[in-house]
Amino acid sequence: MASFRRAYLLKQRIAGKMLRLNGVHGVGVGLRDPKHPKRGAAIIVYADTLSKAAAAKKNKSPRTTALPRYLKPRAGVPFRIVRSPRFCKRSGNGPSTRFTRRIRPVVAGYSVGTSDSSGTAGLIVSDASGCERLILSNNHVLVNNNTRRFSATVQPGGADGGTVPKDRIGQLDRFVKLSRKRANYLDAATAKPLRRSLLRPAYAVFGIVPGHVRSYKVGDRLKKVGRTTGVVTGTVESIHTDVQVDYGDYSNLGTITFKNQSVIRGKRPVSLEGDSGSVWLTSKGNLAAAVNFAGSENGMLSISYPIEWFMQVFGTRAAKPASGRLLRAQRGKSNRFICIRPLPAKLVKSLRPITASPRPLRRHATAKKAP
Repeated sequence: MASFRRAYLLKQRIAGKMLRLNGVHGVGVGLRDPKHPKRGAAIIVYADTLSKAAAAKKNKSPRTTALPRYLKPRAGVPFRIVRSPRFCKRSGNGPSTRFTRRIRPVVAGYSVGTSDSSGTAGLIVSDASGCERLILSNNHVLVNNNTRRFSATVQPGGADGGTVPKDRIGQLDRFVKLSRKRANYLDAATAKPLRRSLLRPAYAVFGIVPGHVRSYKVGDRLKKVGRTTGVVTGTVESIHTDVQVDYGDYSNLGTITFKNQSVIRGKRPVSLEGDSGSVWLTSKGNLAAAVNFAGSENGMLSISYPIEWFMQVFGTRAAKPASGRLLRAQRGKSNRFICIRPLPAKLVKSLRPITASPRPLRRHATAKKAP
């Protein structure tokens, strides 16, 4: 039986090379057999193309299939290949739902974005002092093409009819720049409201979010509300997963690499266009756990990063509700290989958020001023 430690160390050695193989979208660590967790860990390979020999094997499940010969067990660690279409960002103009309507004050789970596109307001957070309220979402949901240029925040997002100045609720505050050349860790941004009262520390359907977890593990069950898929549940299928995500023409990024992500599987689609920015909660306690930013083309897999990373990088926490108390971040399991891990201090420093321009760079006398 392979340990998660051995699987993690092997994944660290081979992921870069494997992601260069045609049709491979992700390499991570999960269970060899999800129905029998005691059988130990495995390298999980997300791919949409297989060798002819593997495709010809009989009795394969719809989710997993026999392994090509080059994926024989190494160092006692087995491989499990999971058939999946490519991964792509999840802002856009998915079908209208109850969560695409205009809502004031804004709570997590509803459509938000720029005047051009829509994603999801993932969580209402605050700074360390607790005085300032902010919207947590993704770079590609709130940012003007991955730059620090002024970007008005509208609710609902532009794909759902939101316009400036009518639906403007704030503007881009800070974001982590996405890179084509270096590995990425989080797709993240915050928006600052025009008035504090425009945001309410609550989450659609589930109510108060009293804090967040610093760790979760393979097999944990989570839930969330997204602008397009609505109320869904999912299971953490793999962690420490290096993935390639297609950003298309957004900032001319094309396909870029993210390291140590979590892949969360649903029984129905959990990450479709418009769901970017939505936050996974623990099934019990409503604690924030992970931030969705991408998914498989069929929506069955959510690509997410631990919300603890967001809190580390931005120096934020879940916003305190008007009534009720805010819990301290929950530590969770201590096993650092079967669970997600906080970012090292050196990496947190290198991911320091960029502050957006507080106003448009160019003004014209005829331009209408936002309220």
